[in-house]
Amino acid sequence: MKTCLVVDDSKVIRTVARRILEELAFEITEAEDGRQALAACDASVPDLVLLDWNMPVMDGLEFMKALRAREGIAQPVIVFCTTENDMSHIRVAMEAGANEYIMKPFDREIMEAKLSQVGLL
Repeated sequence: MKTCLVVDDSKVIRTVARRILEELAFEITEAEDGRQALAACDASVPDLVLLDWNMPVMDGLEFMKALRAREGIAQPVIVFCTTENDMSHIRVAMEAGANEYIMKPFDREIMEAKLSQVGLL
């Protein structure tokens, strides 16, 4: 079973993402901010990170840069899932190492399409 770390400070978003991803046969872990997400990746690197941009403590971009800078670990697919929808944000995320980008709100159809594009479905 593939694994996914859902990183979002919104419990509602984490719950919605969990439901969709579990239906797509992913095992889910959750984190509320980038610092918790790094700790989760230290414990076990997931196949996929579904990542919010705007969070307290450590935002999504900081988390992704820190994770991508680590050597000697398997690198997960990172899909940003955020309300930041202007091209400059998307470009920054992709240049920093994101594999794909999903706009909030999202649904199962959008999630399936993006995960197919990155080779996880």
